[in-house]
Amino acid sequence: MTTRFKSITTPFRHALPGVGLLLVLLLATQLSGCLGPGRPEGGLGAAVKWSQLSGWQEDRQAEAWPALLRSCDKLESRDPNWRELCLEARLMGEPNDAEARAFFETRFVARQVVAGDDENDEGLITGYYEPMLEGSKVRTERFRYAVYRRPDDLLVIDLGDLYEDLKGKRVRGRLQGDSRVVPYFSREEIENGGNPLKGSEIAWVDDPVSLFFLHIQGSGIIRLQDGTLLAVGYHDQNGHPYYAIGRRLIELEEVKQEEMSMQAIREWLNNNPDRAVELLNDNPSYVFFDVRASTDSGPIGSLGVPLIAERSIAVDRRVIQLGLPVWLDTTLPANGSGEKELPAYRRLVFAQDTGGAINGSIRADLFWGRGPQAGEYAGRMRQPGSLYVLVPAQRSAANLPEPASGQRGS
Repeated sequence: MTTRFKSITTPFRHALPGVGLLLVLLLATQLSGCLGPGRPEGGLGAAVKWSQLSGWQEDRQAEAWPALLRSCDKLESRDPNWRELCLEARLMGEPNDAEARAFFETRFVARQVVAGDDENDEGLITGYYEPMLEGSKVRTERFRYAVYRRPDDLLVIDLGDLYEDLKGKRVRGRLQGDSRVVPYFSREEIENGGNPLKGSEIAWVDDPVSLFFLHIQGSGIIRLQDGTLLAVGYHDQNGHPYYAIGRRLIELEEVKQEEMSMQAIREWLNNNPDRAVELLNDNPSYVFFDVRASTDSGPIGSLGVPLIAERSIAVDRRVIQLGLPVWLDTTLPANGSGEKELPAYRRLVFAQDTGGAINGSIRADLFWGRGPQAGEYAGRMRQPGSLYVLVPAQRSAANLPEPASGQRGS
């Protein structure tokens, strides 16, 4: 499963006035598991010909044009090469598939993402979606499970303000008393304690299992009792490490590894209500939300643009720069009918999001959209696949992401 953890920055000098350096370092030690993994092995290999991209000629690249323009909104002000190609893209209006395909072929170079060894060209492709929940703006007997906004006492400490080597590393905590910094409340403390987040509720929903999956997906739509739709999206996280409860079910031999999916987890939780809370608390991570202005567009990804169903992916930004086009070559998940050969799924997508569980070179999480059908695909998707990053052809070699050392073609 994936979780849509994104990052915000609160500099140390603003986050903890008057708190000693020793206390901050102690908190960093306590939450060292939250600092994230080191840079993954692998990277971008040599350029490949367009004819080497299986399915390239069959894709409908014009459907990816809105995703390109959304990436342009963020990248054209940062890179002169993007400024030029984005201007050309806007002048083209609404191209057909052949025109869009020719645009990418003449303005980009495709480079395969390679792993940390010479033998493996495939990684893991998963999926996520935007769930729909039933809710209320007031707590009732039915609607008693809270969706929380970011609490005021959550501290986000940028360790890069302390040491250059820790640039980009952040920990989260809270003040206890006047000066003691402690880890923020865990899932168990929030949901089964003394209601420490009272006053931070956005809404209440009627199903704790659906609420848990809202945390995993990172965004969703809450349908209120008057029919109003309330869109919520990821704002922050409590600083505790994410632990996949699906892994725990496999360890307990409750679900076979080959049968693991979001649907299997949901079924187990619904069938074992007396054990469900304990399992959910195995994942101490907890997500805080904010209200999105519009329910018409998709959730906002880490790039800062609305995601587009089946054209946006989450990636490890240490390997793939956010905003870049990516050729995705994978298969659809099994539908449970026992099919021997899974249908190929190949299309042009854009790296517009990140996720706490999306780590590694050949790793992507495909956004499937909103609703039950999107949830079916997202919940079952755990496929092998390959990735090819499209880099603007005008960029000099000095500005290209470094190929993995010792990799084929580097």
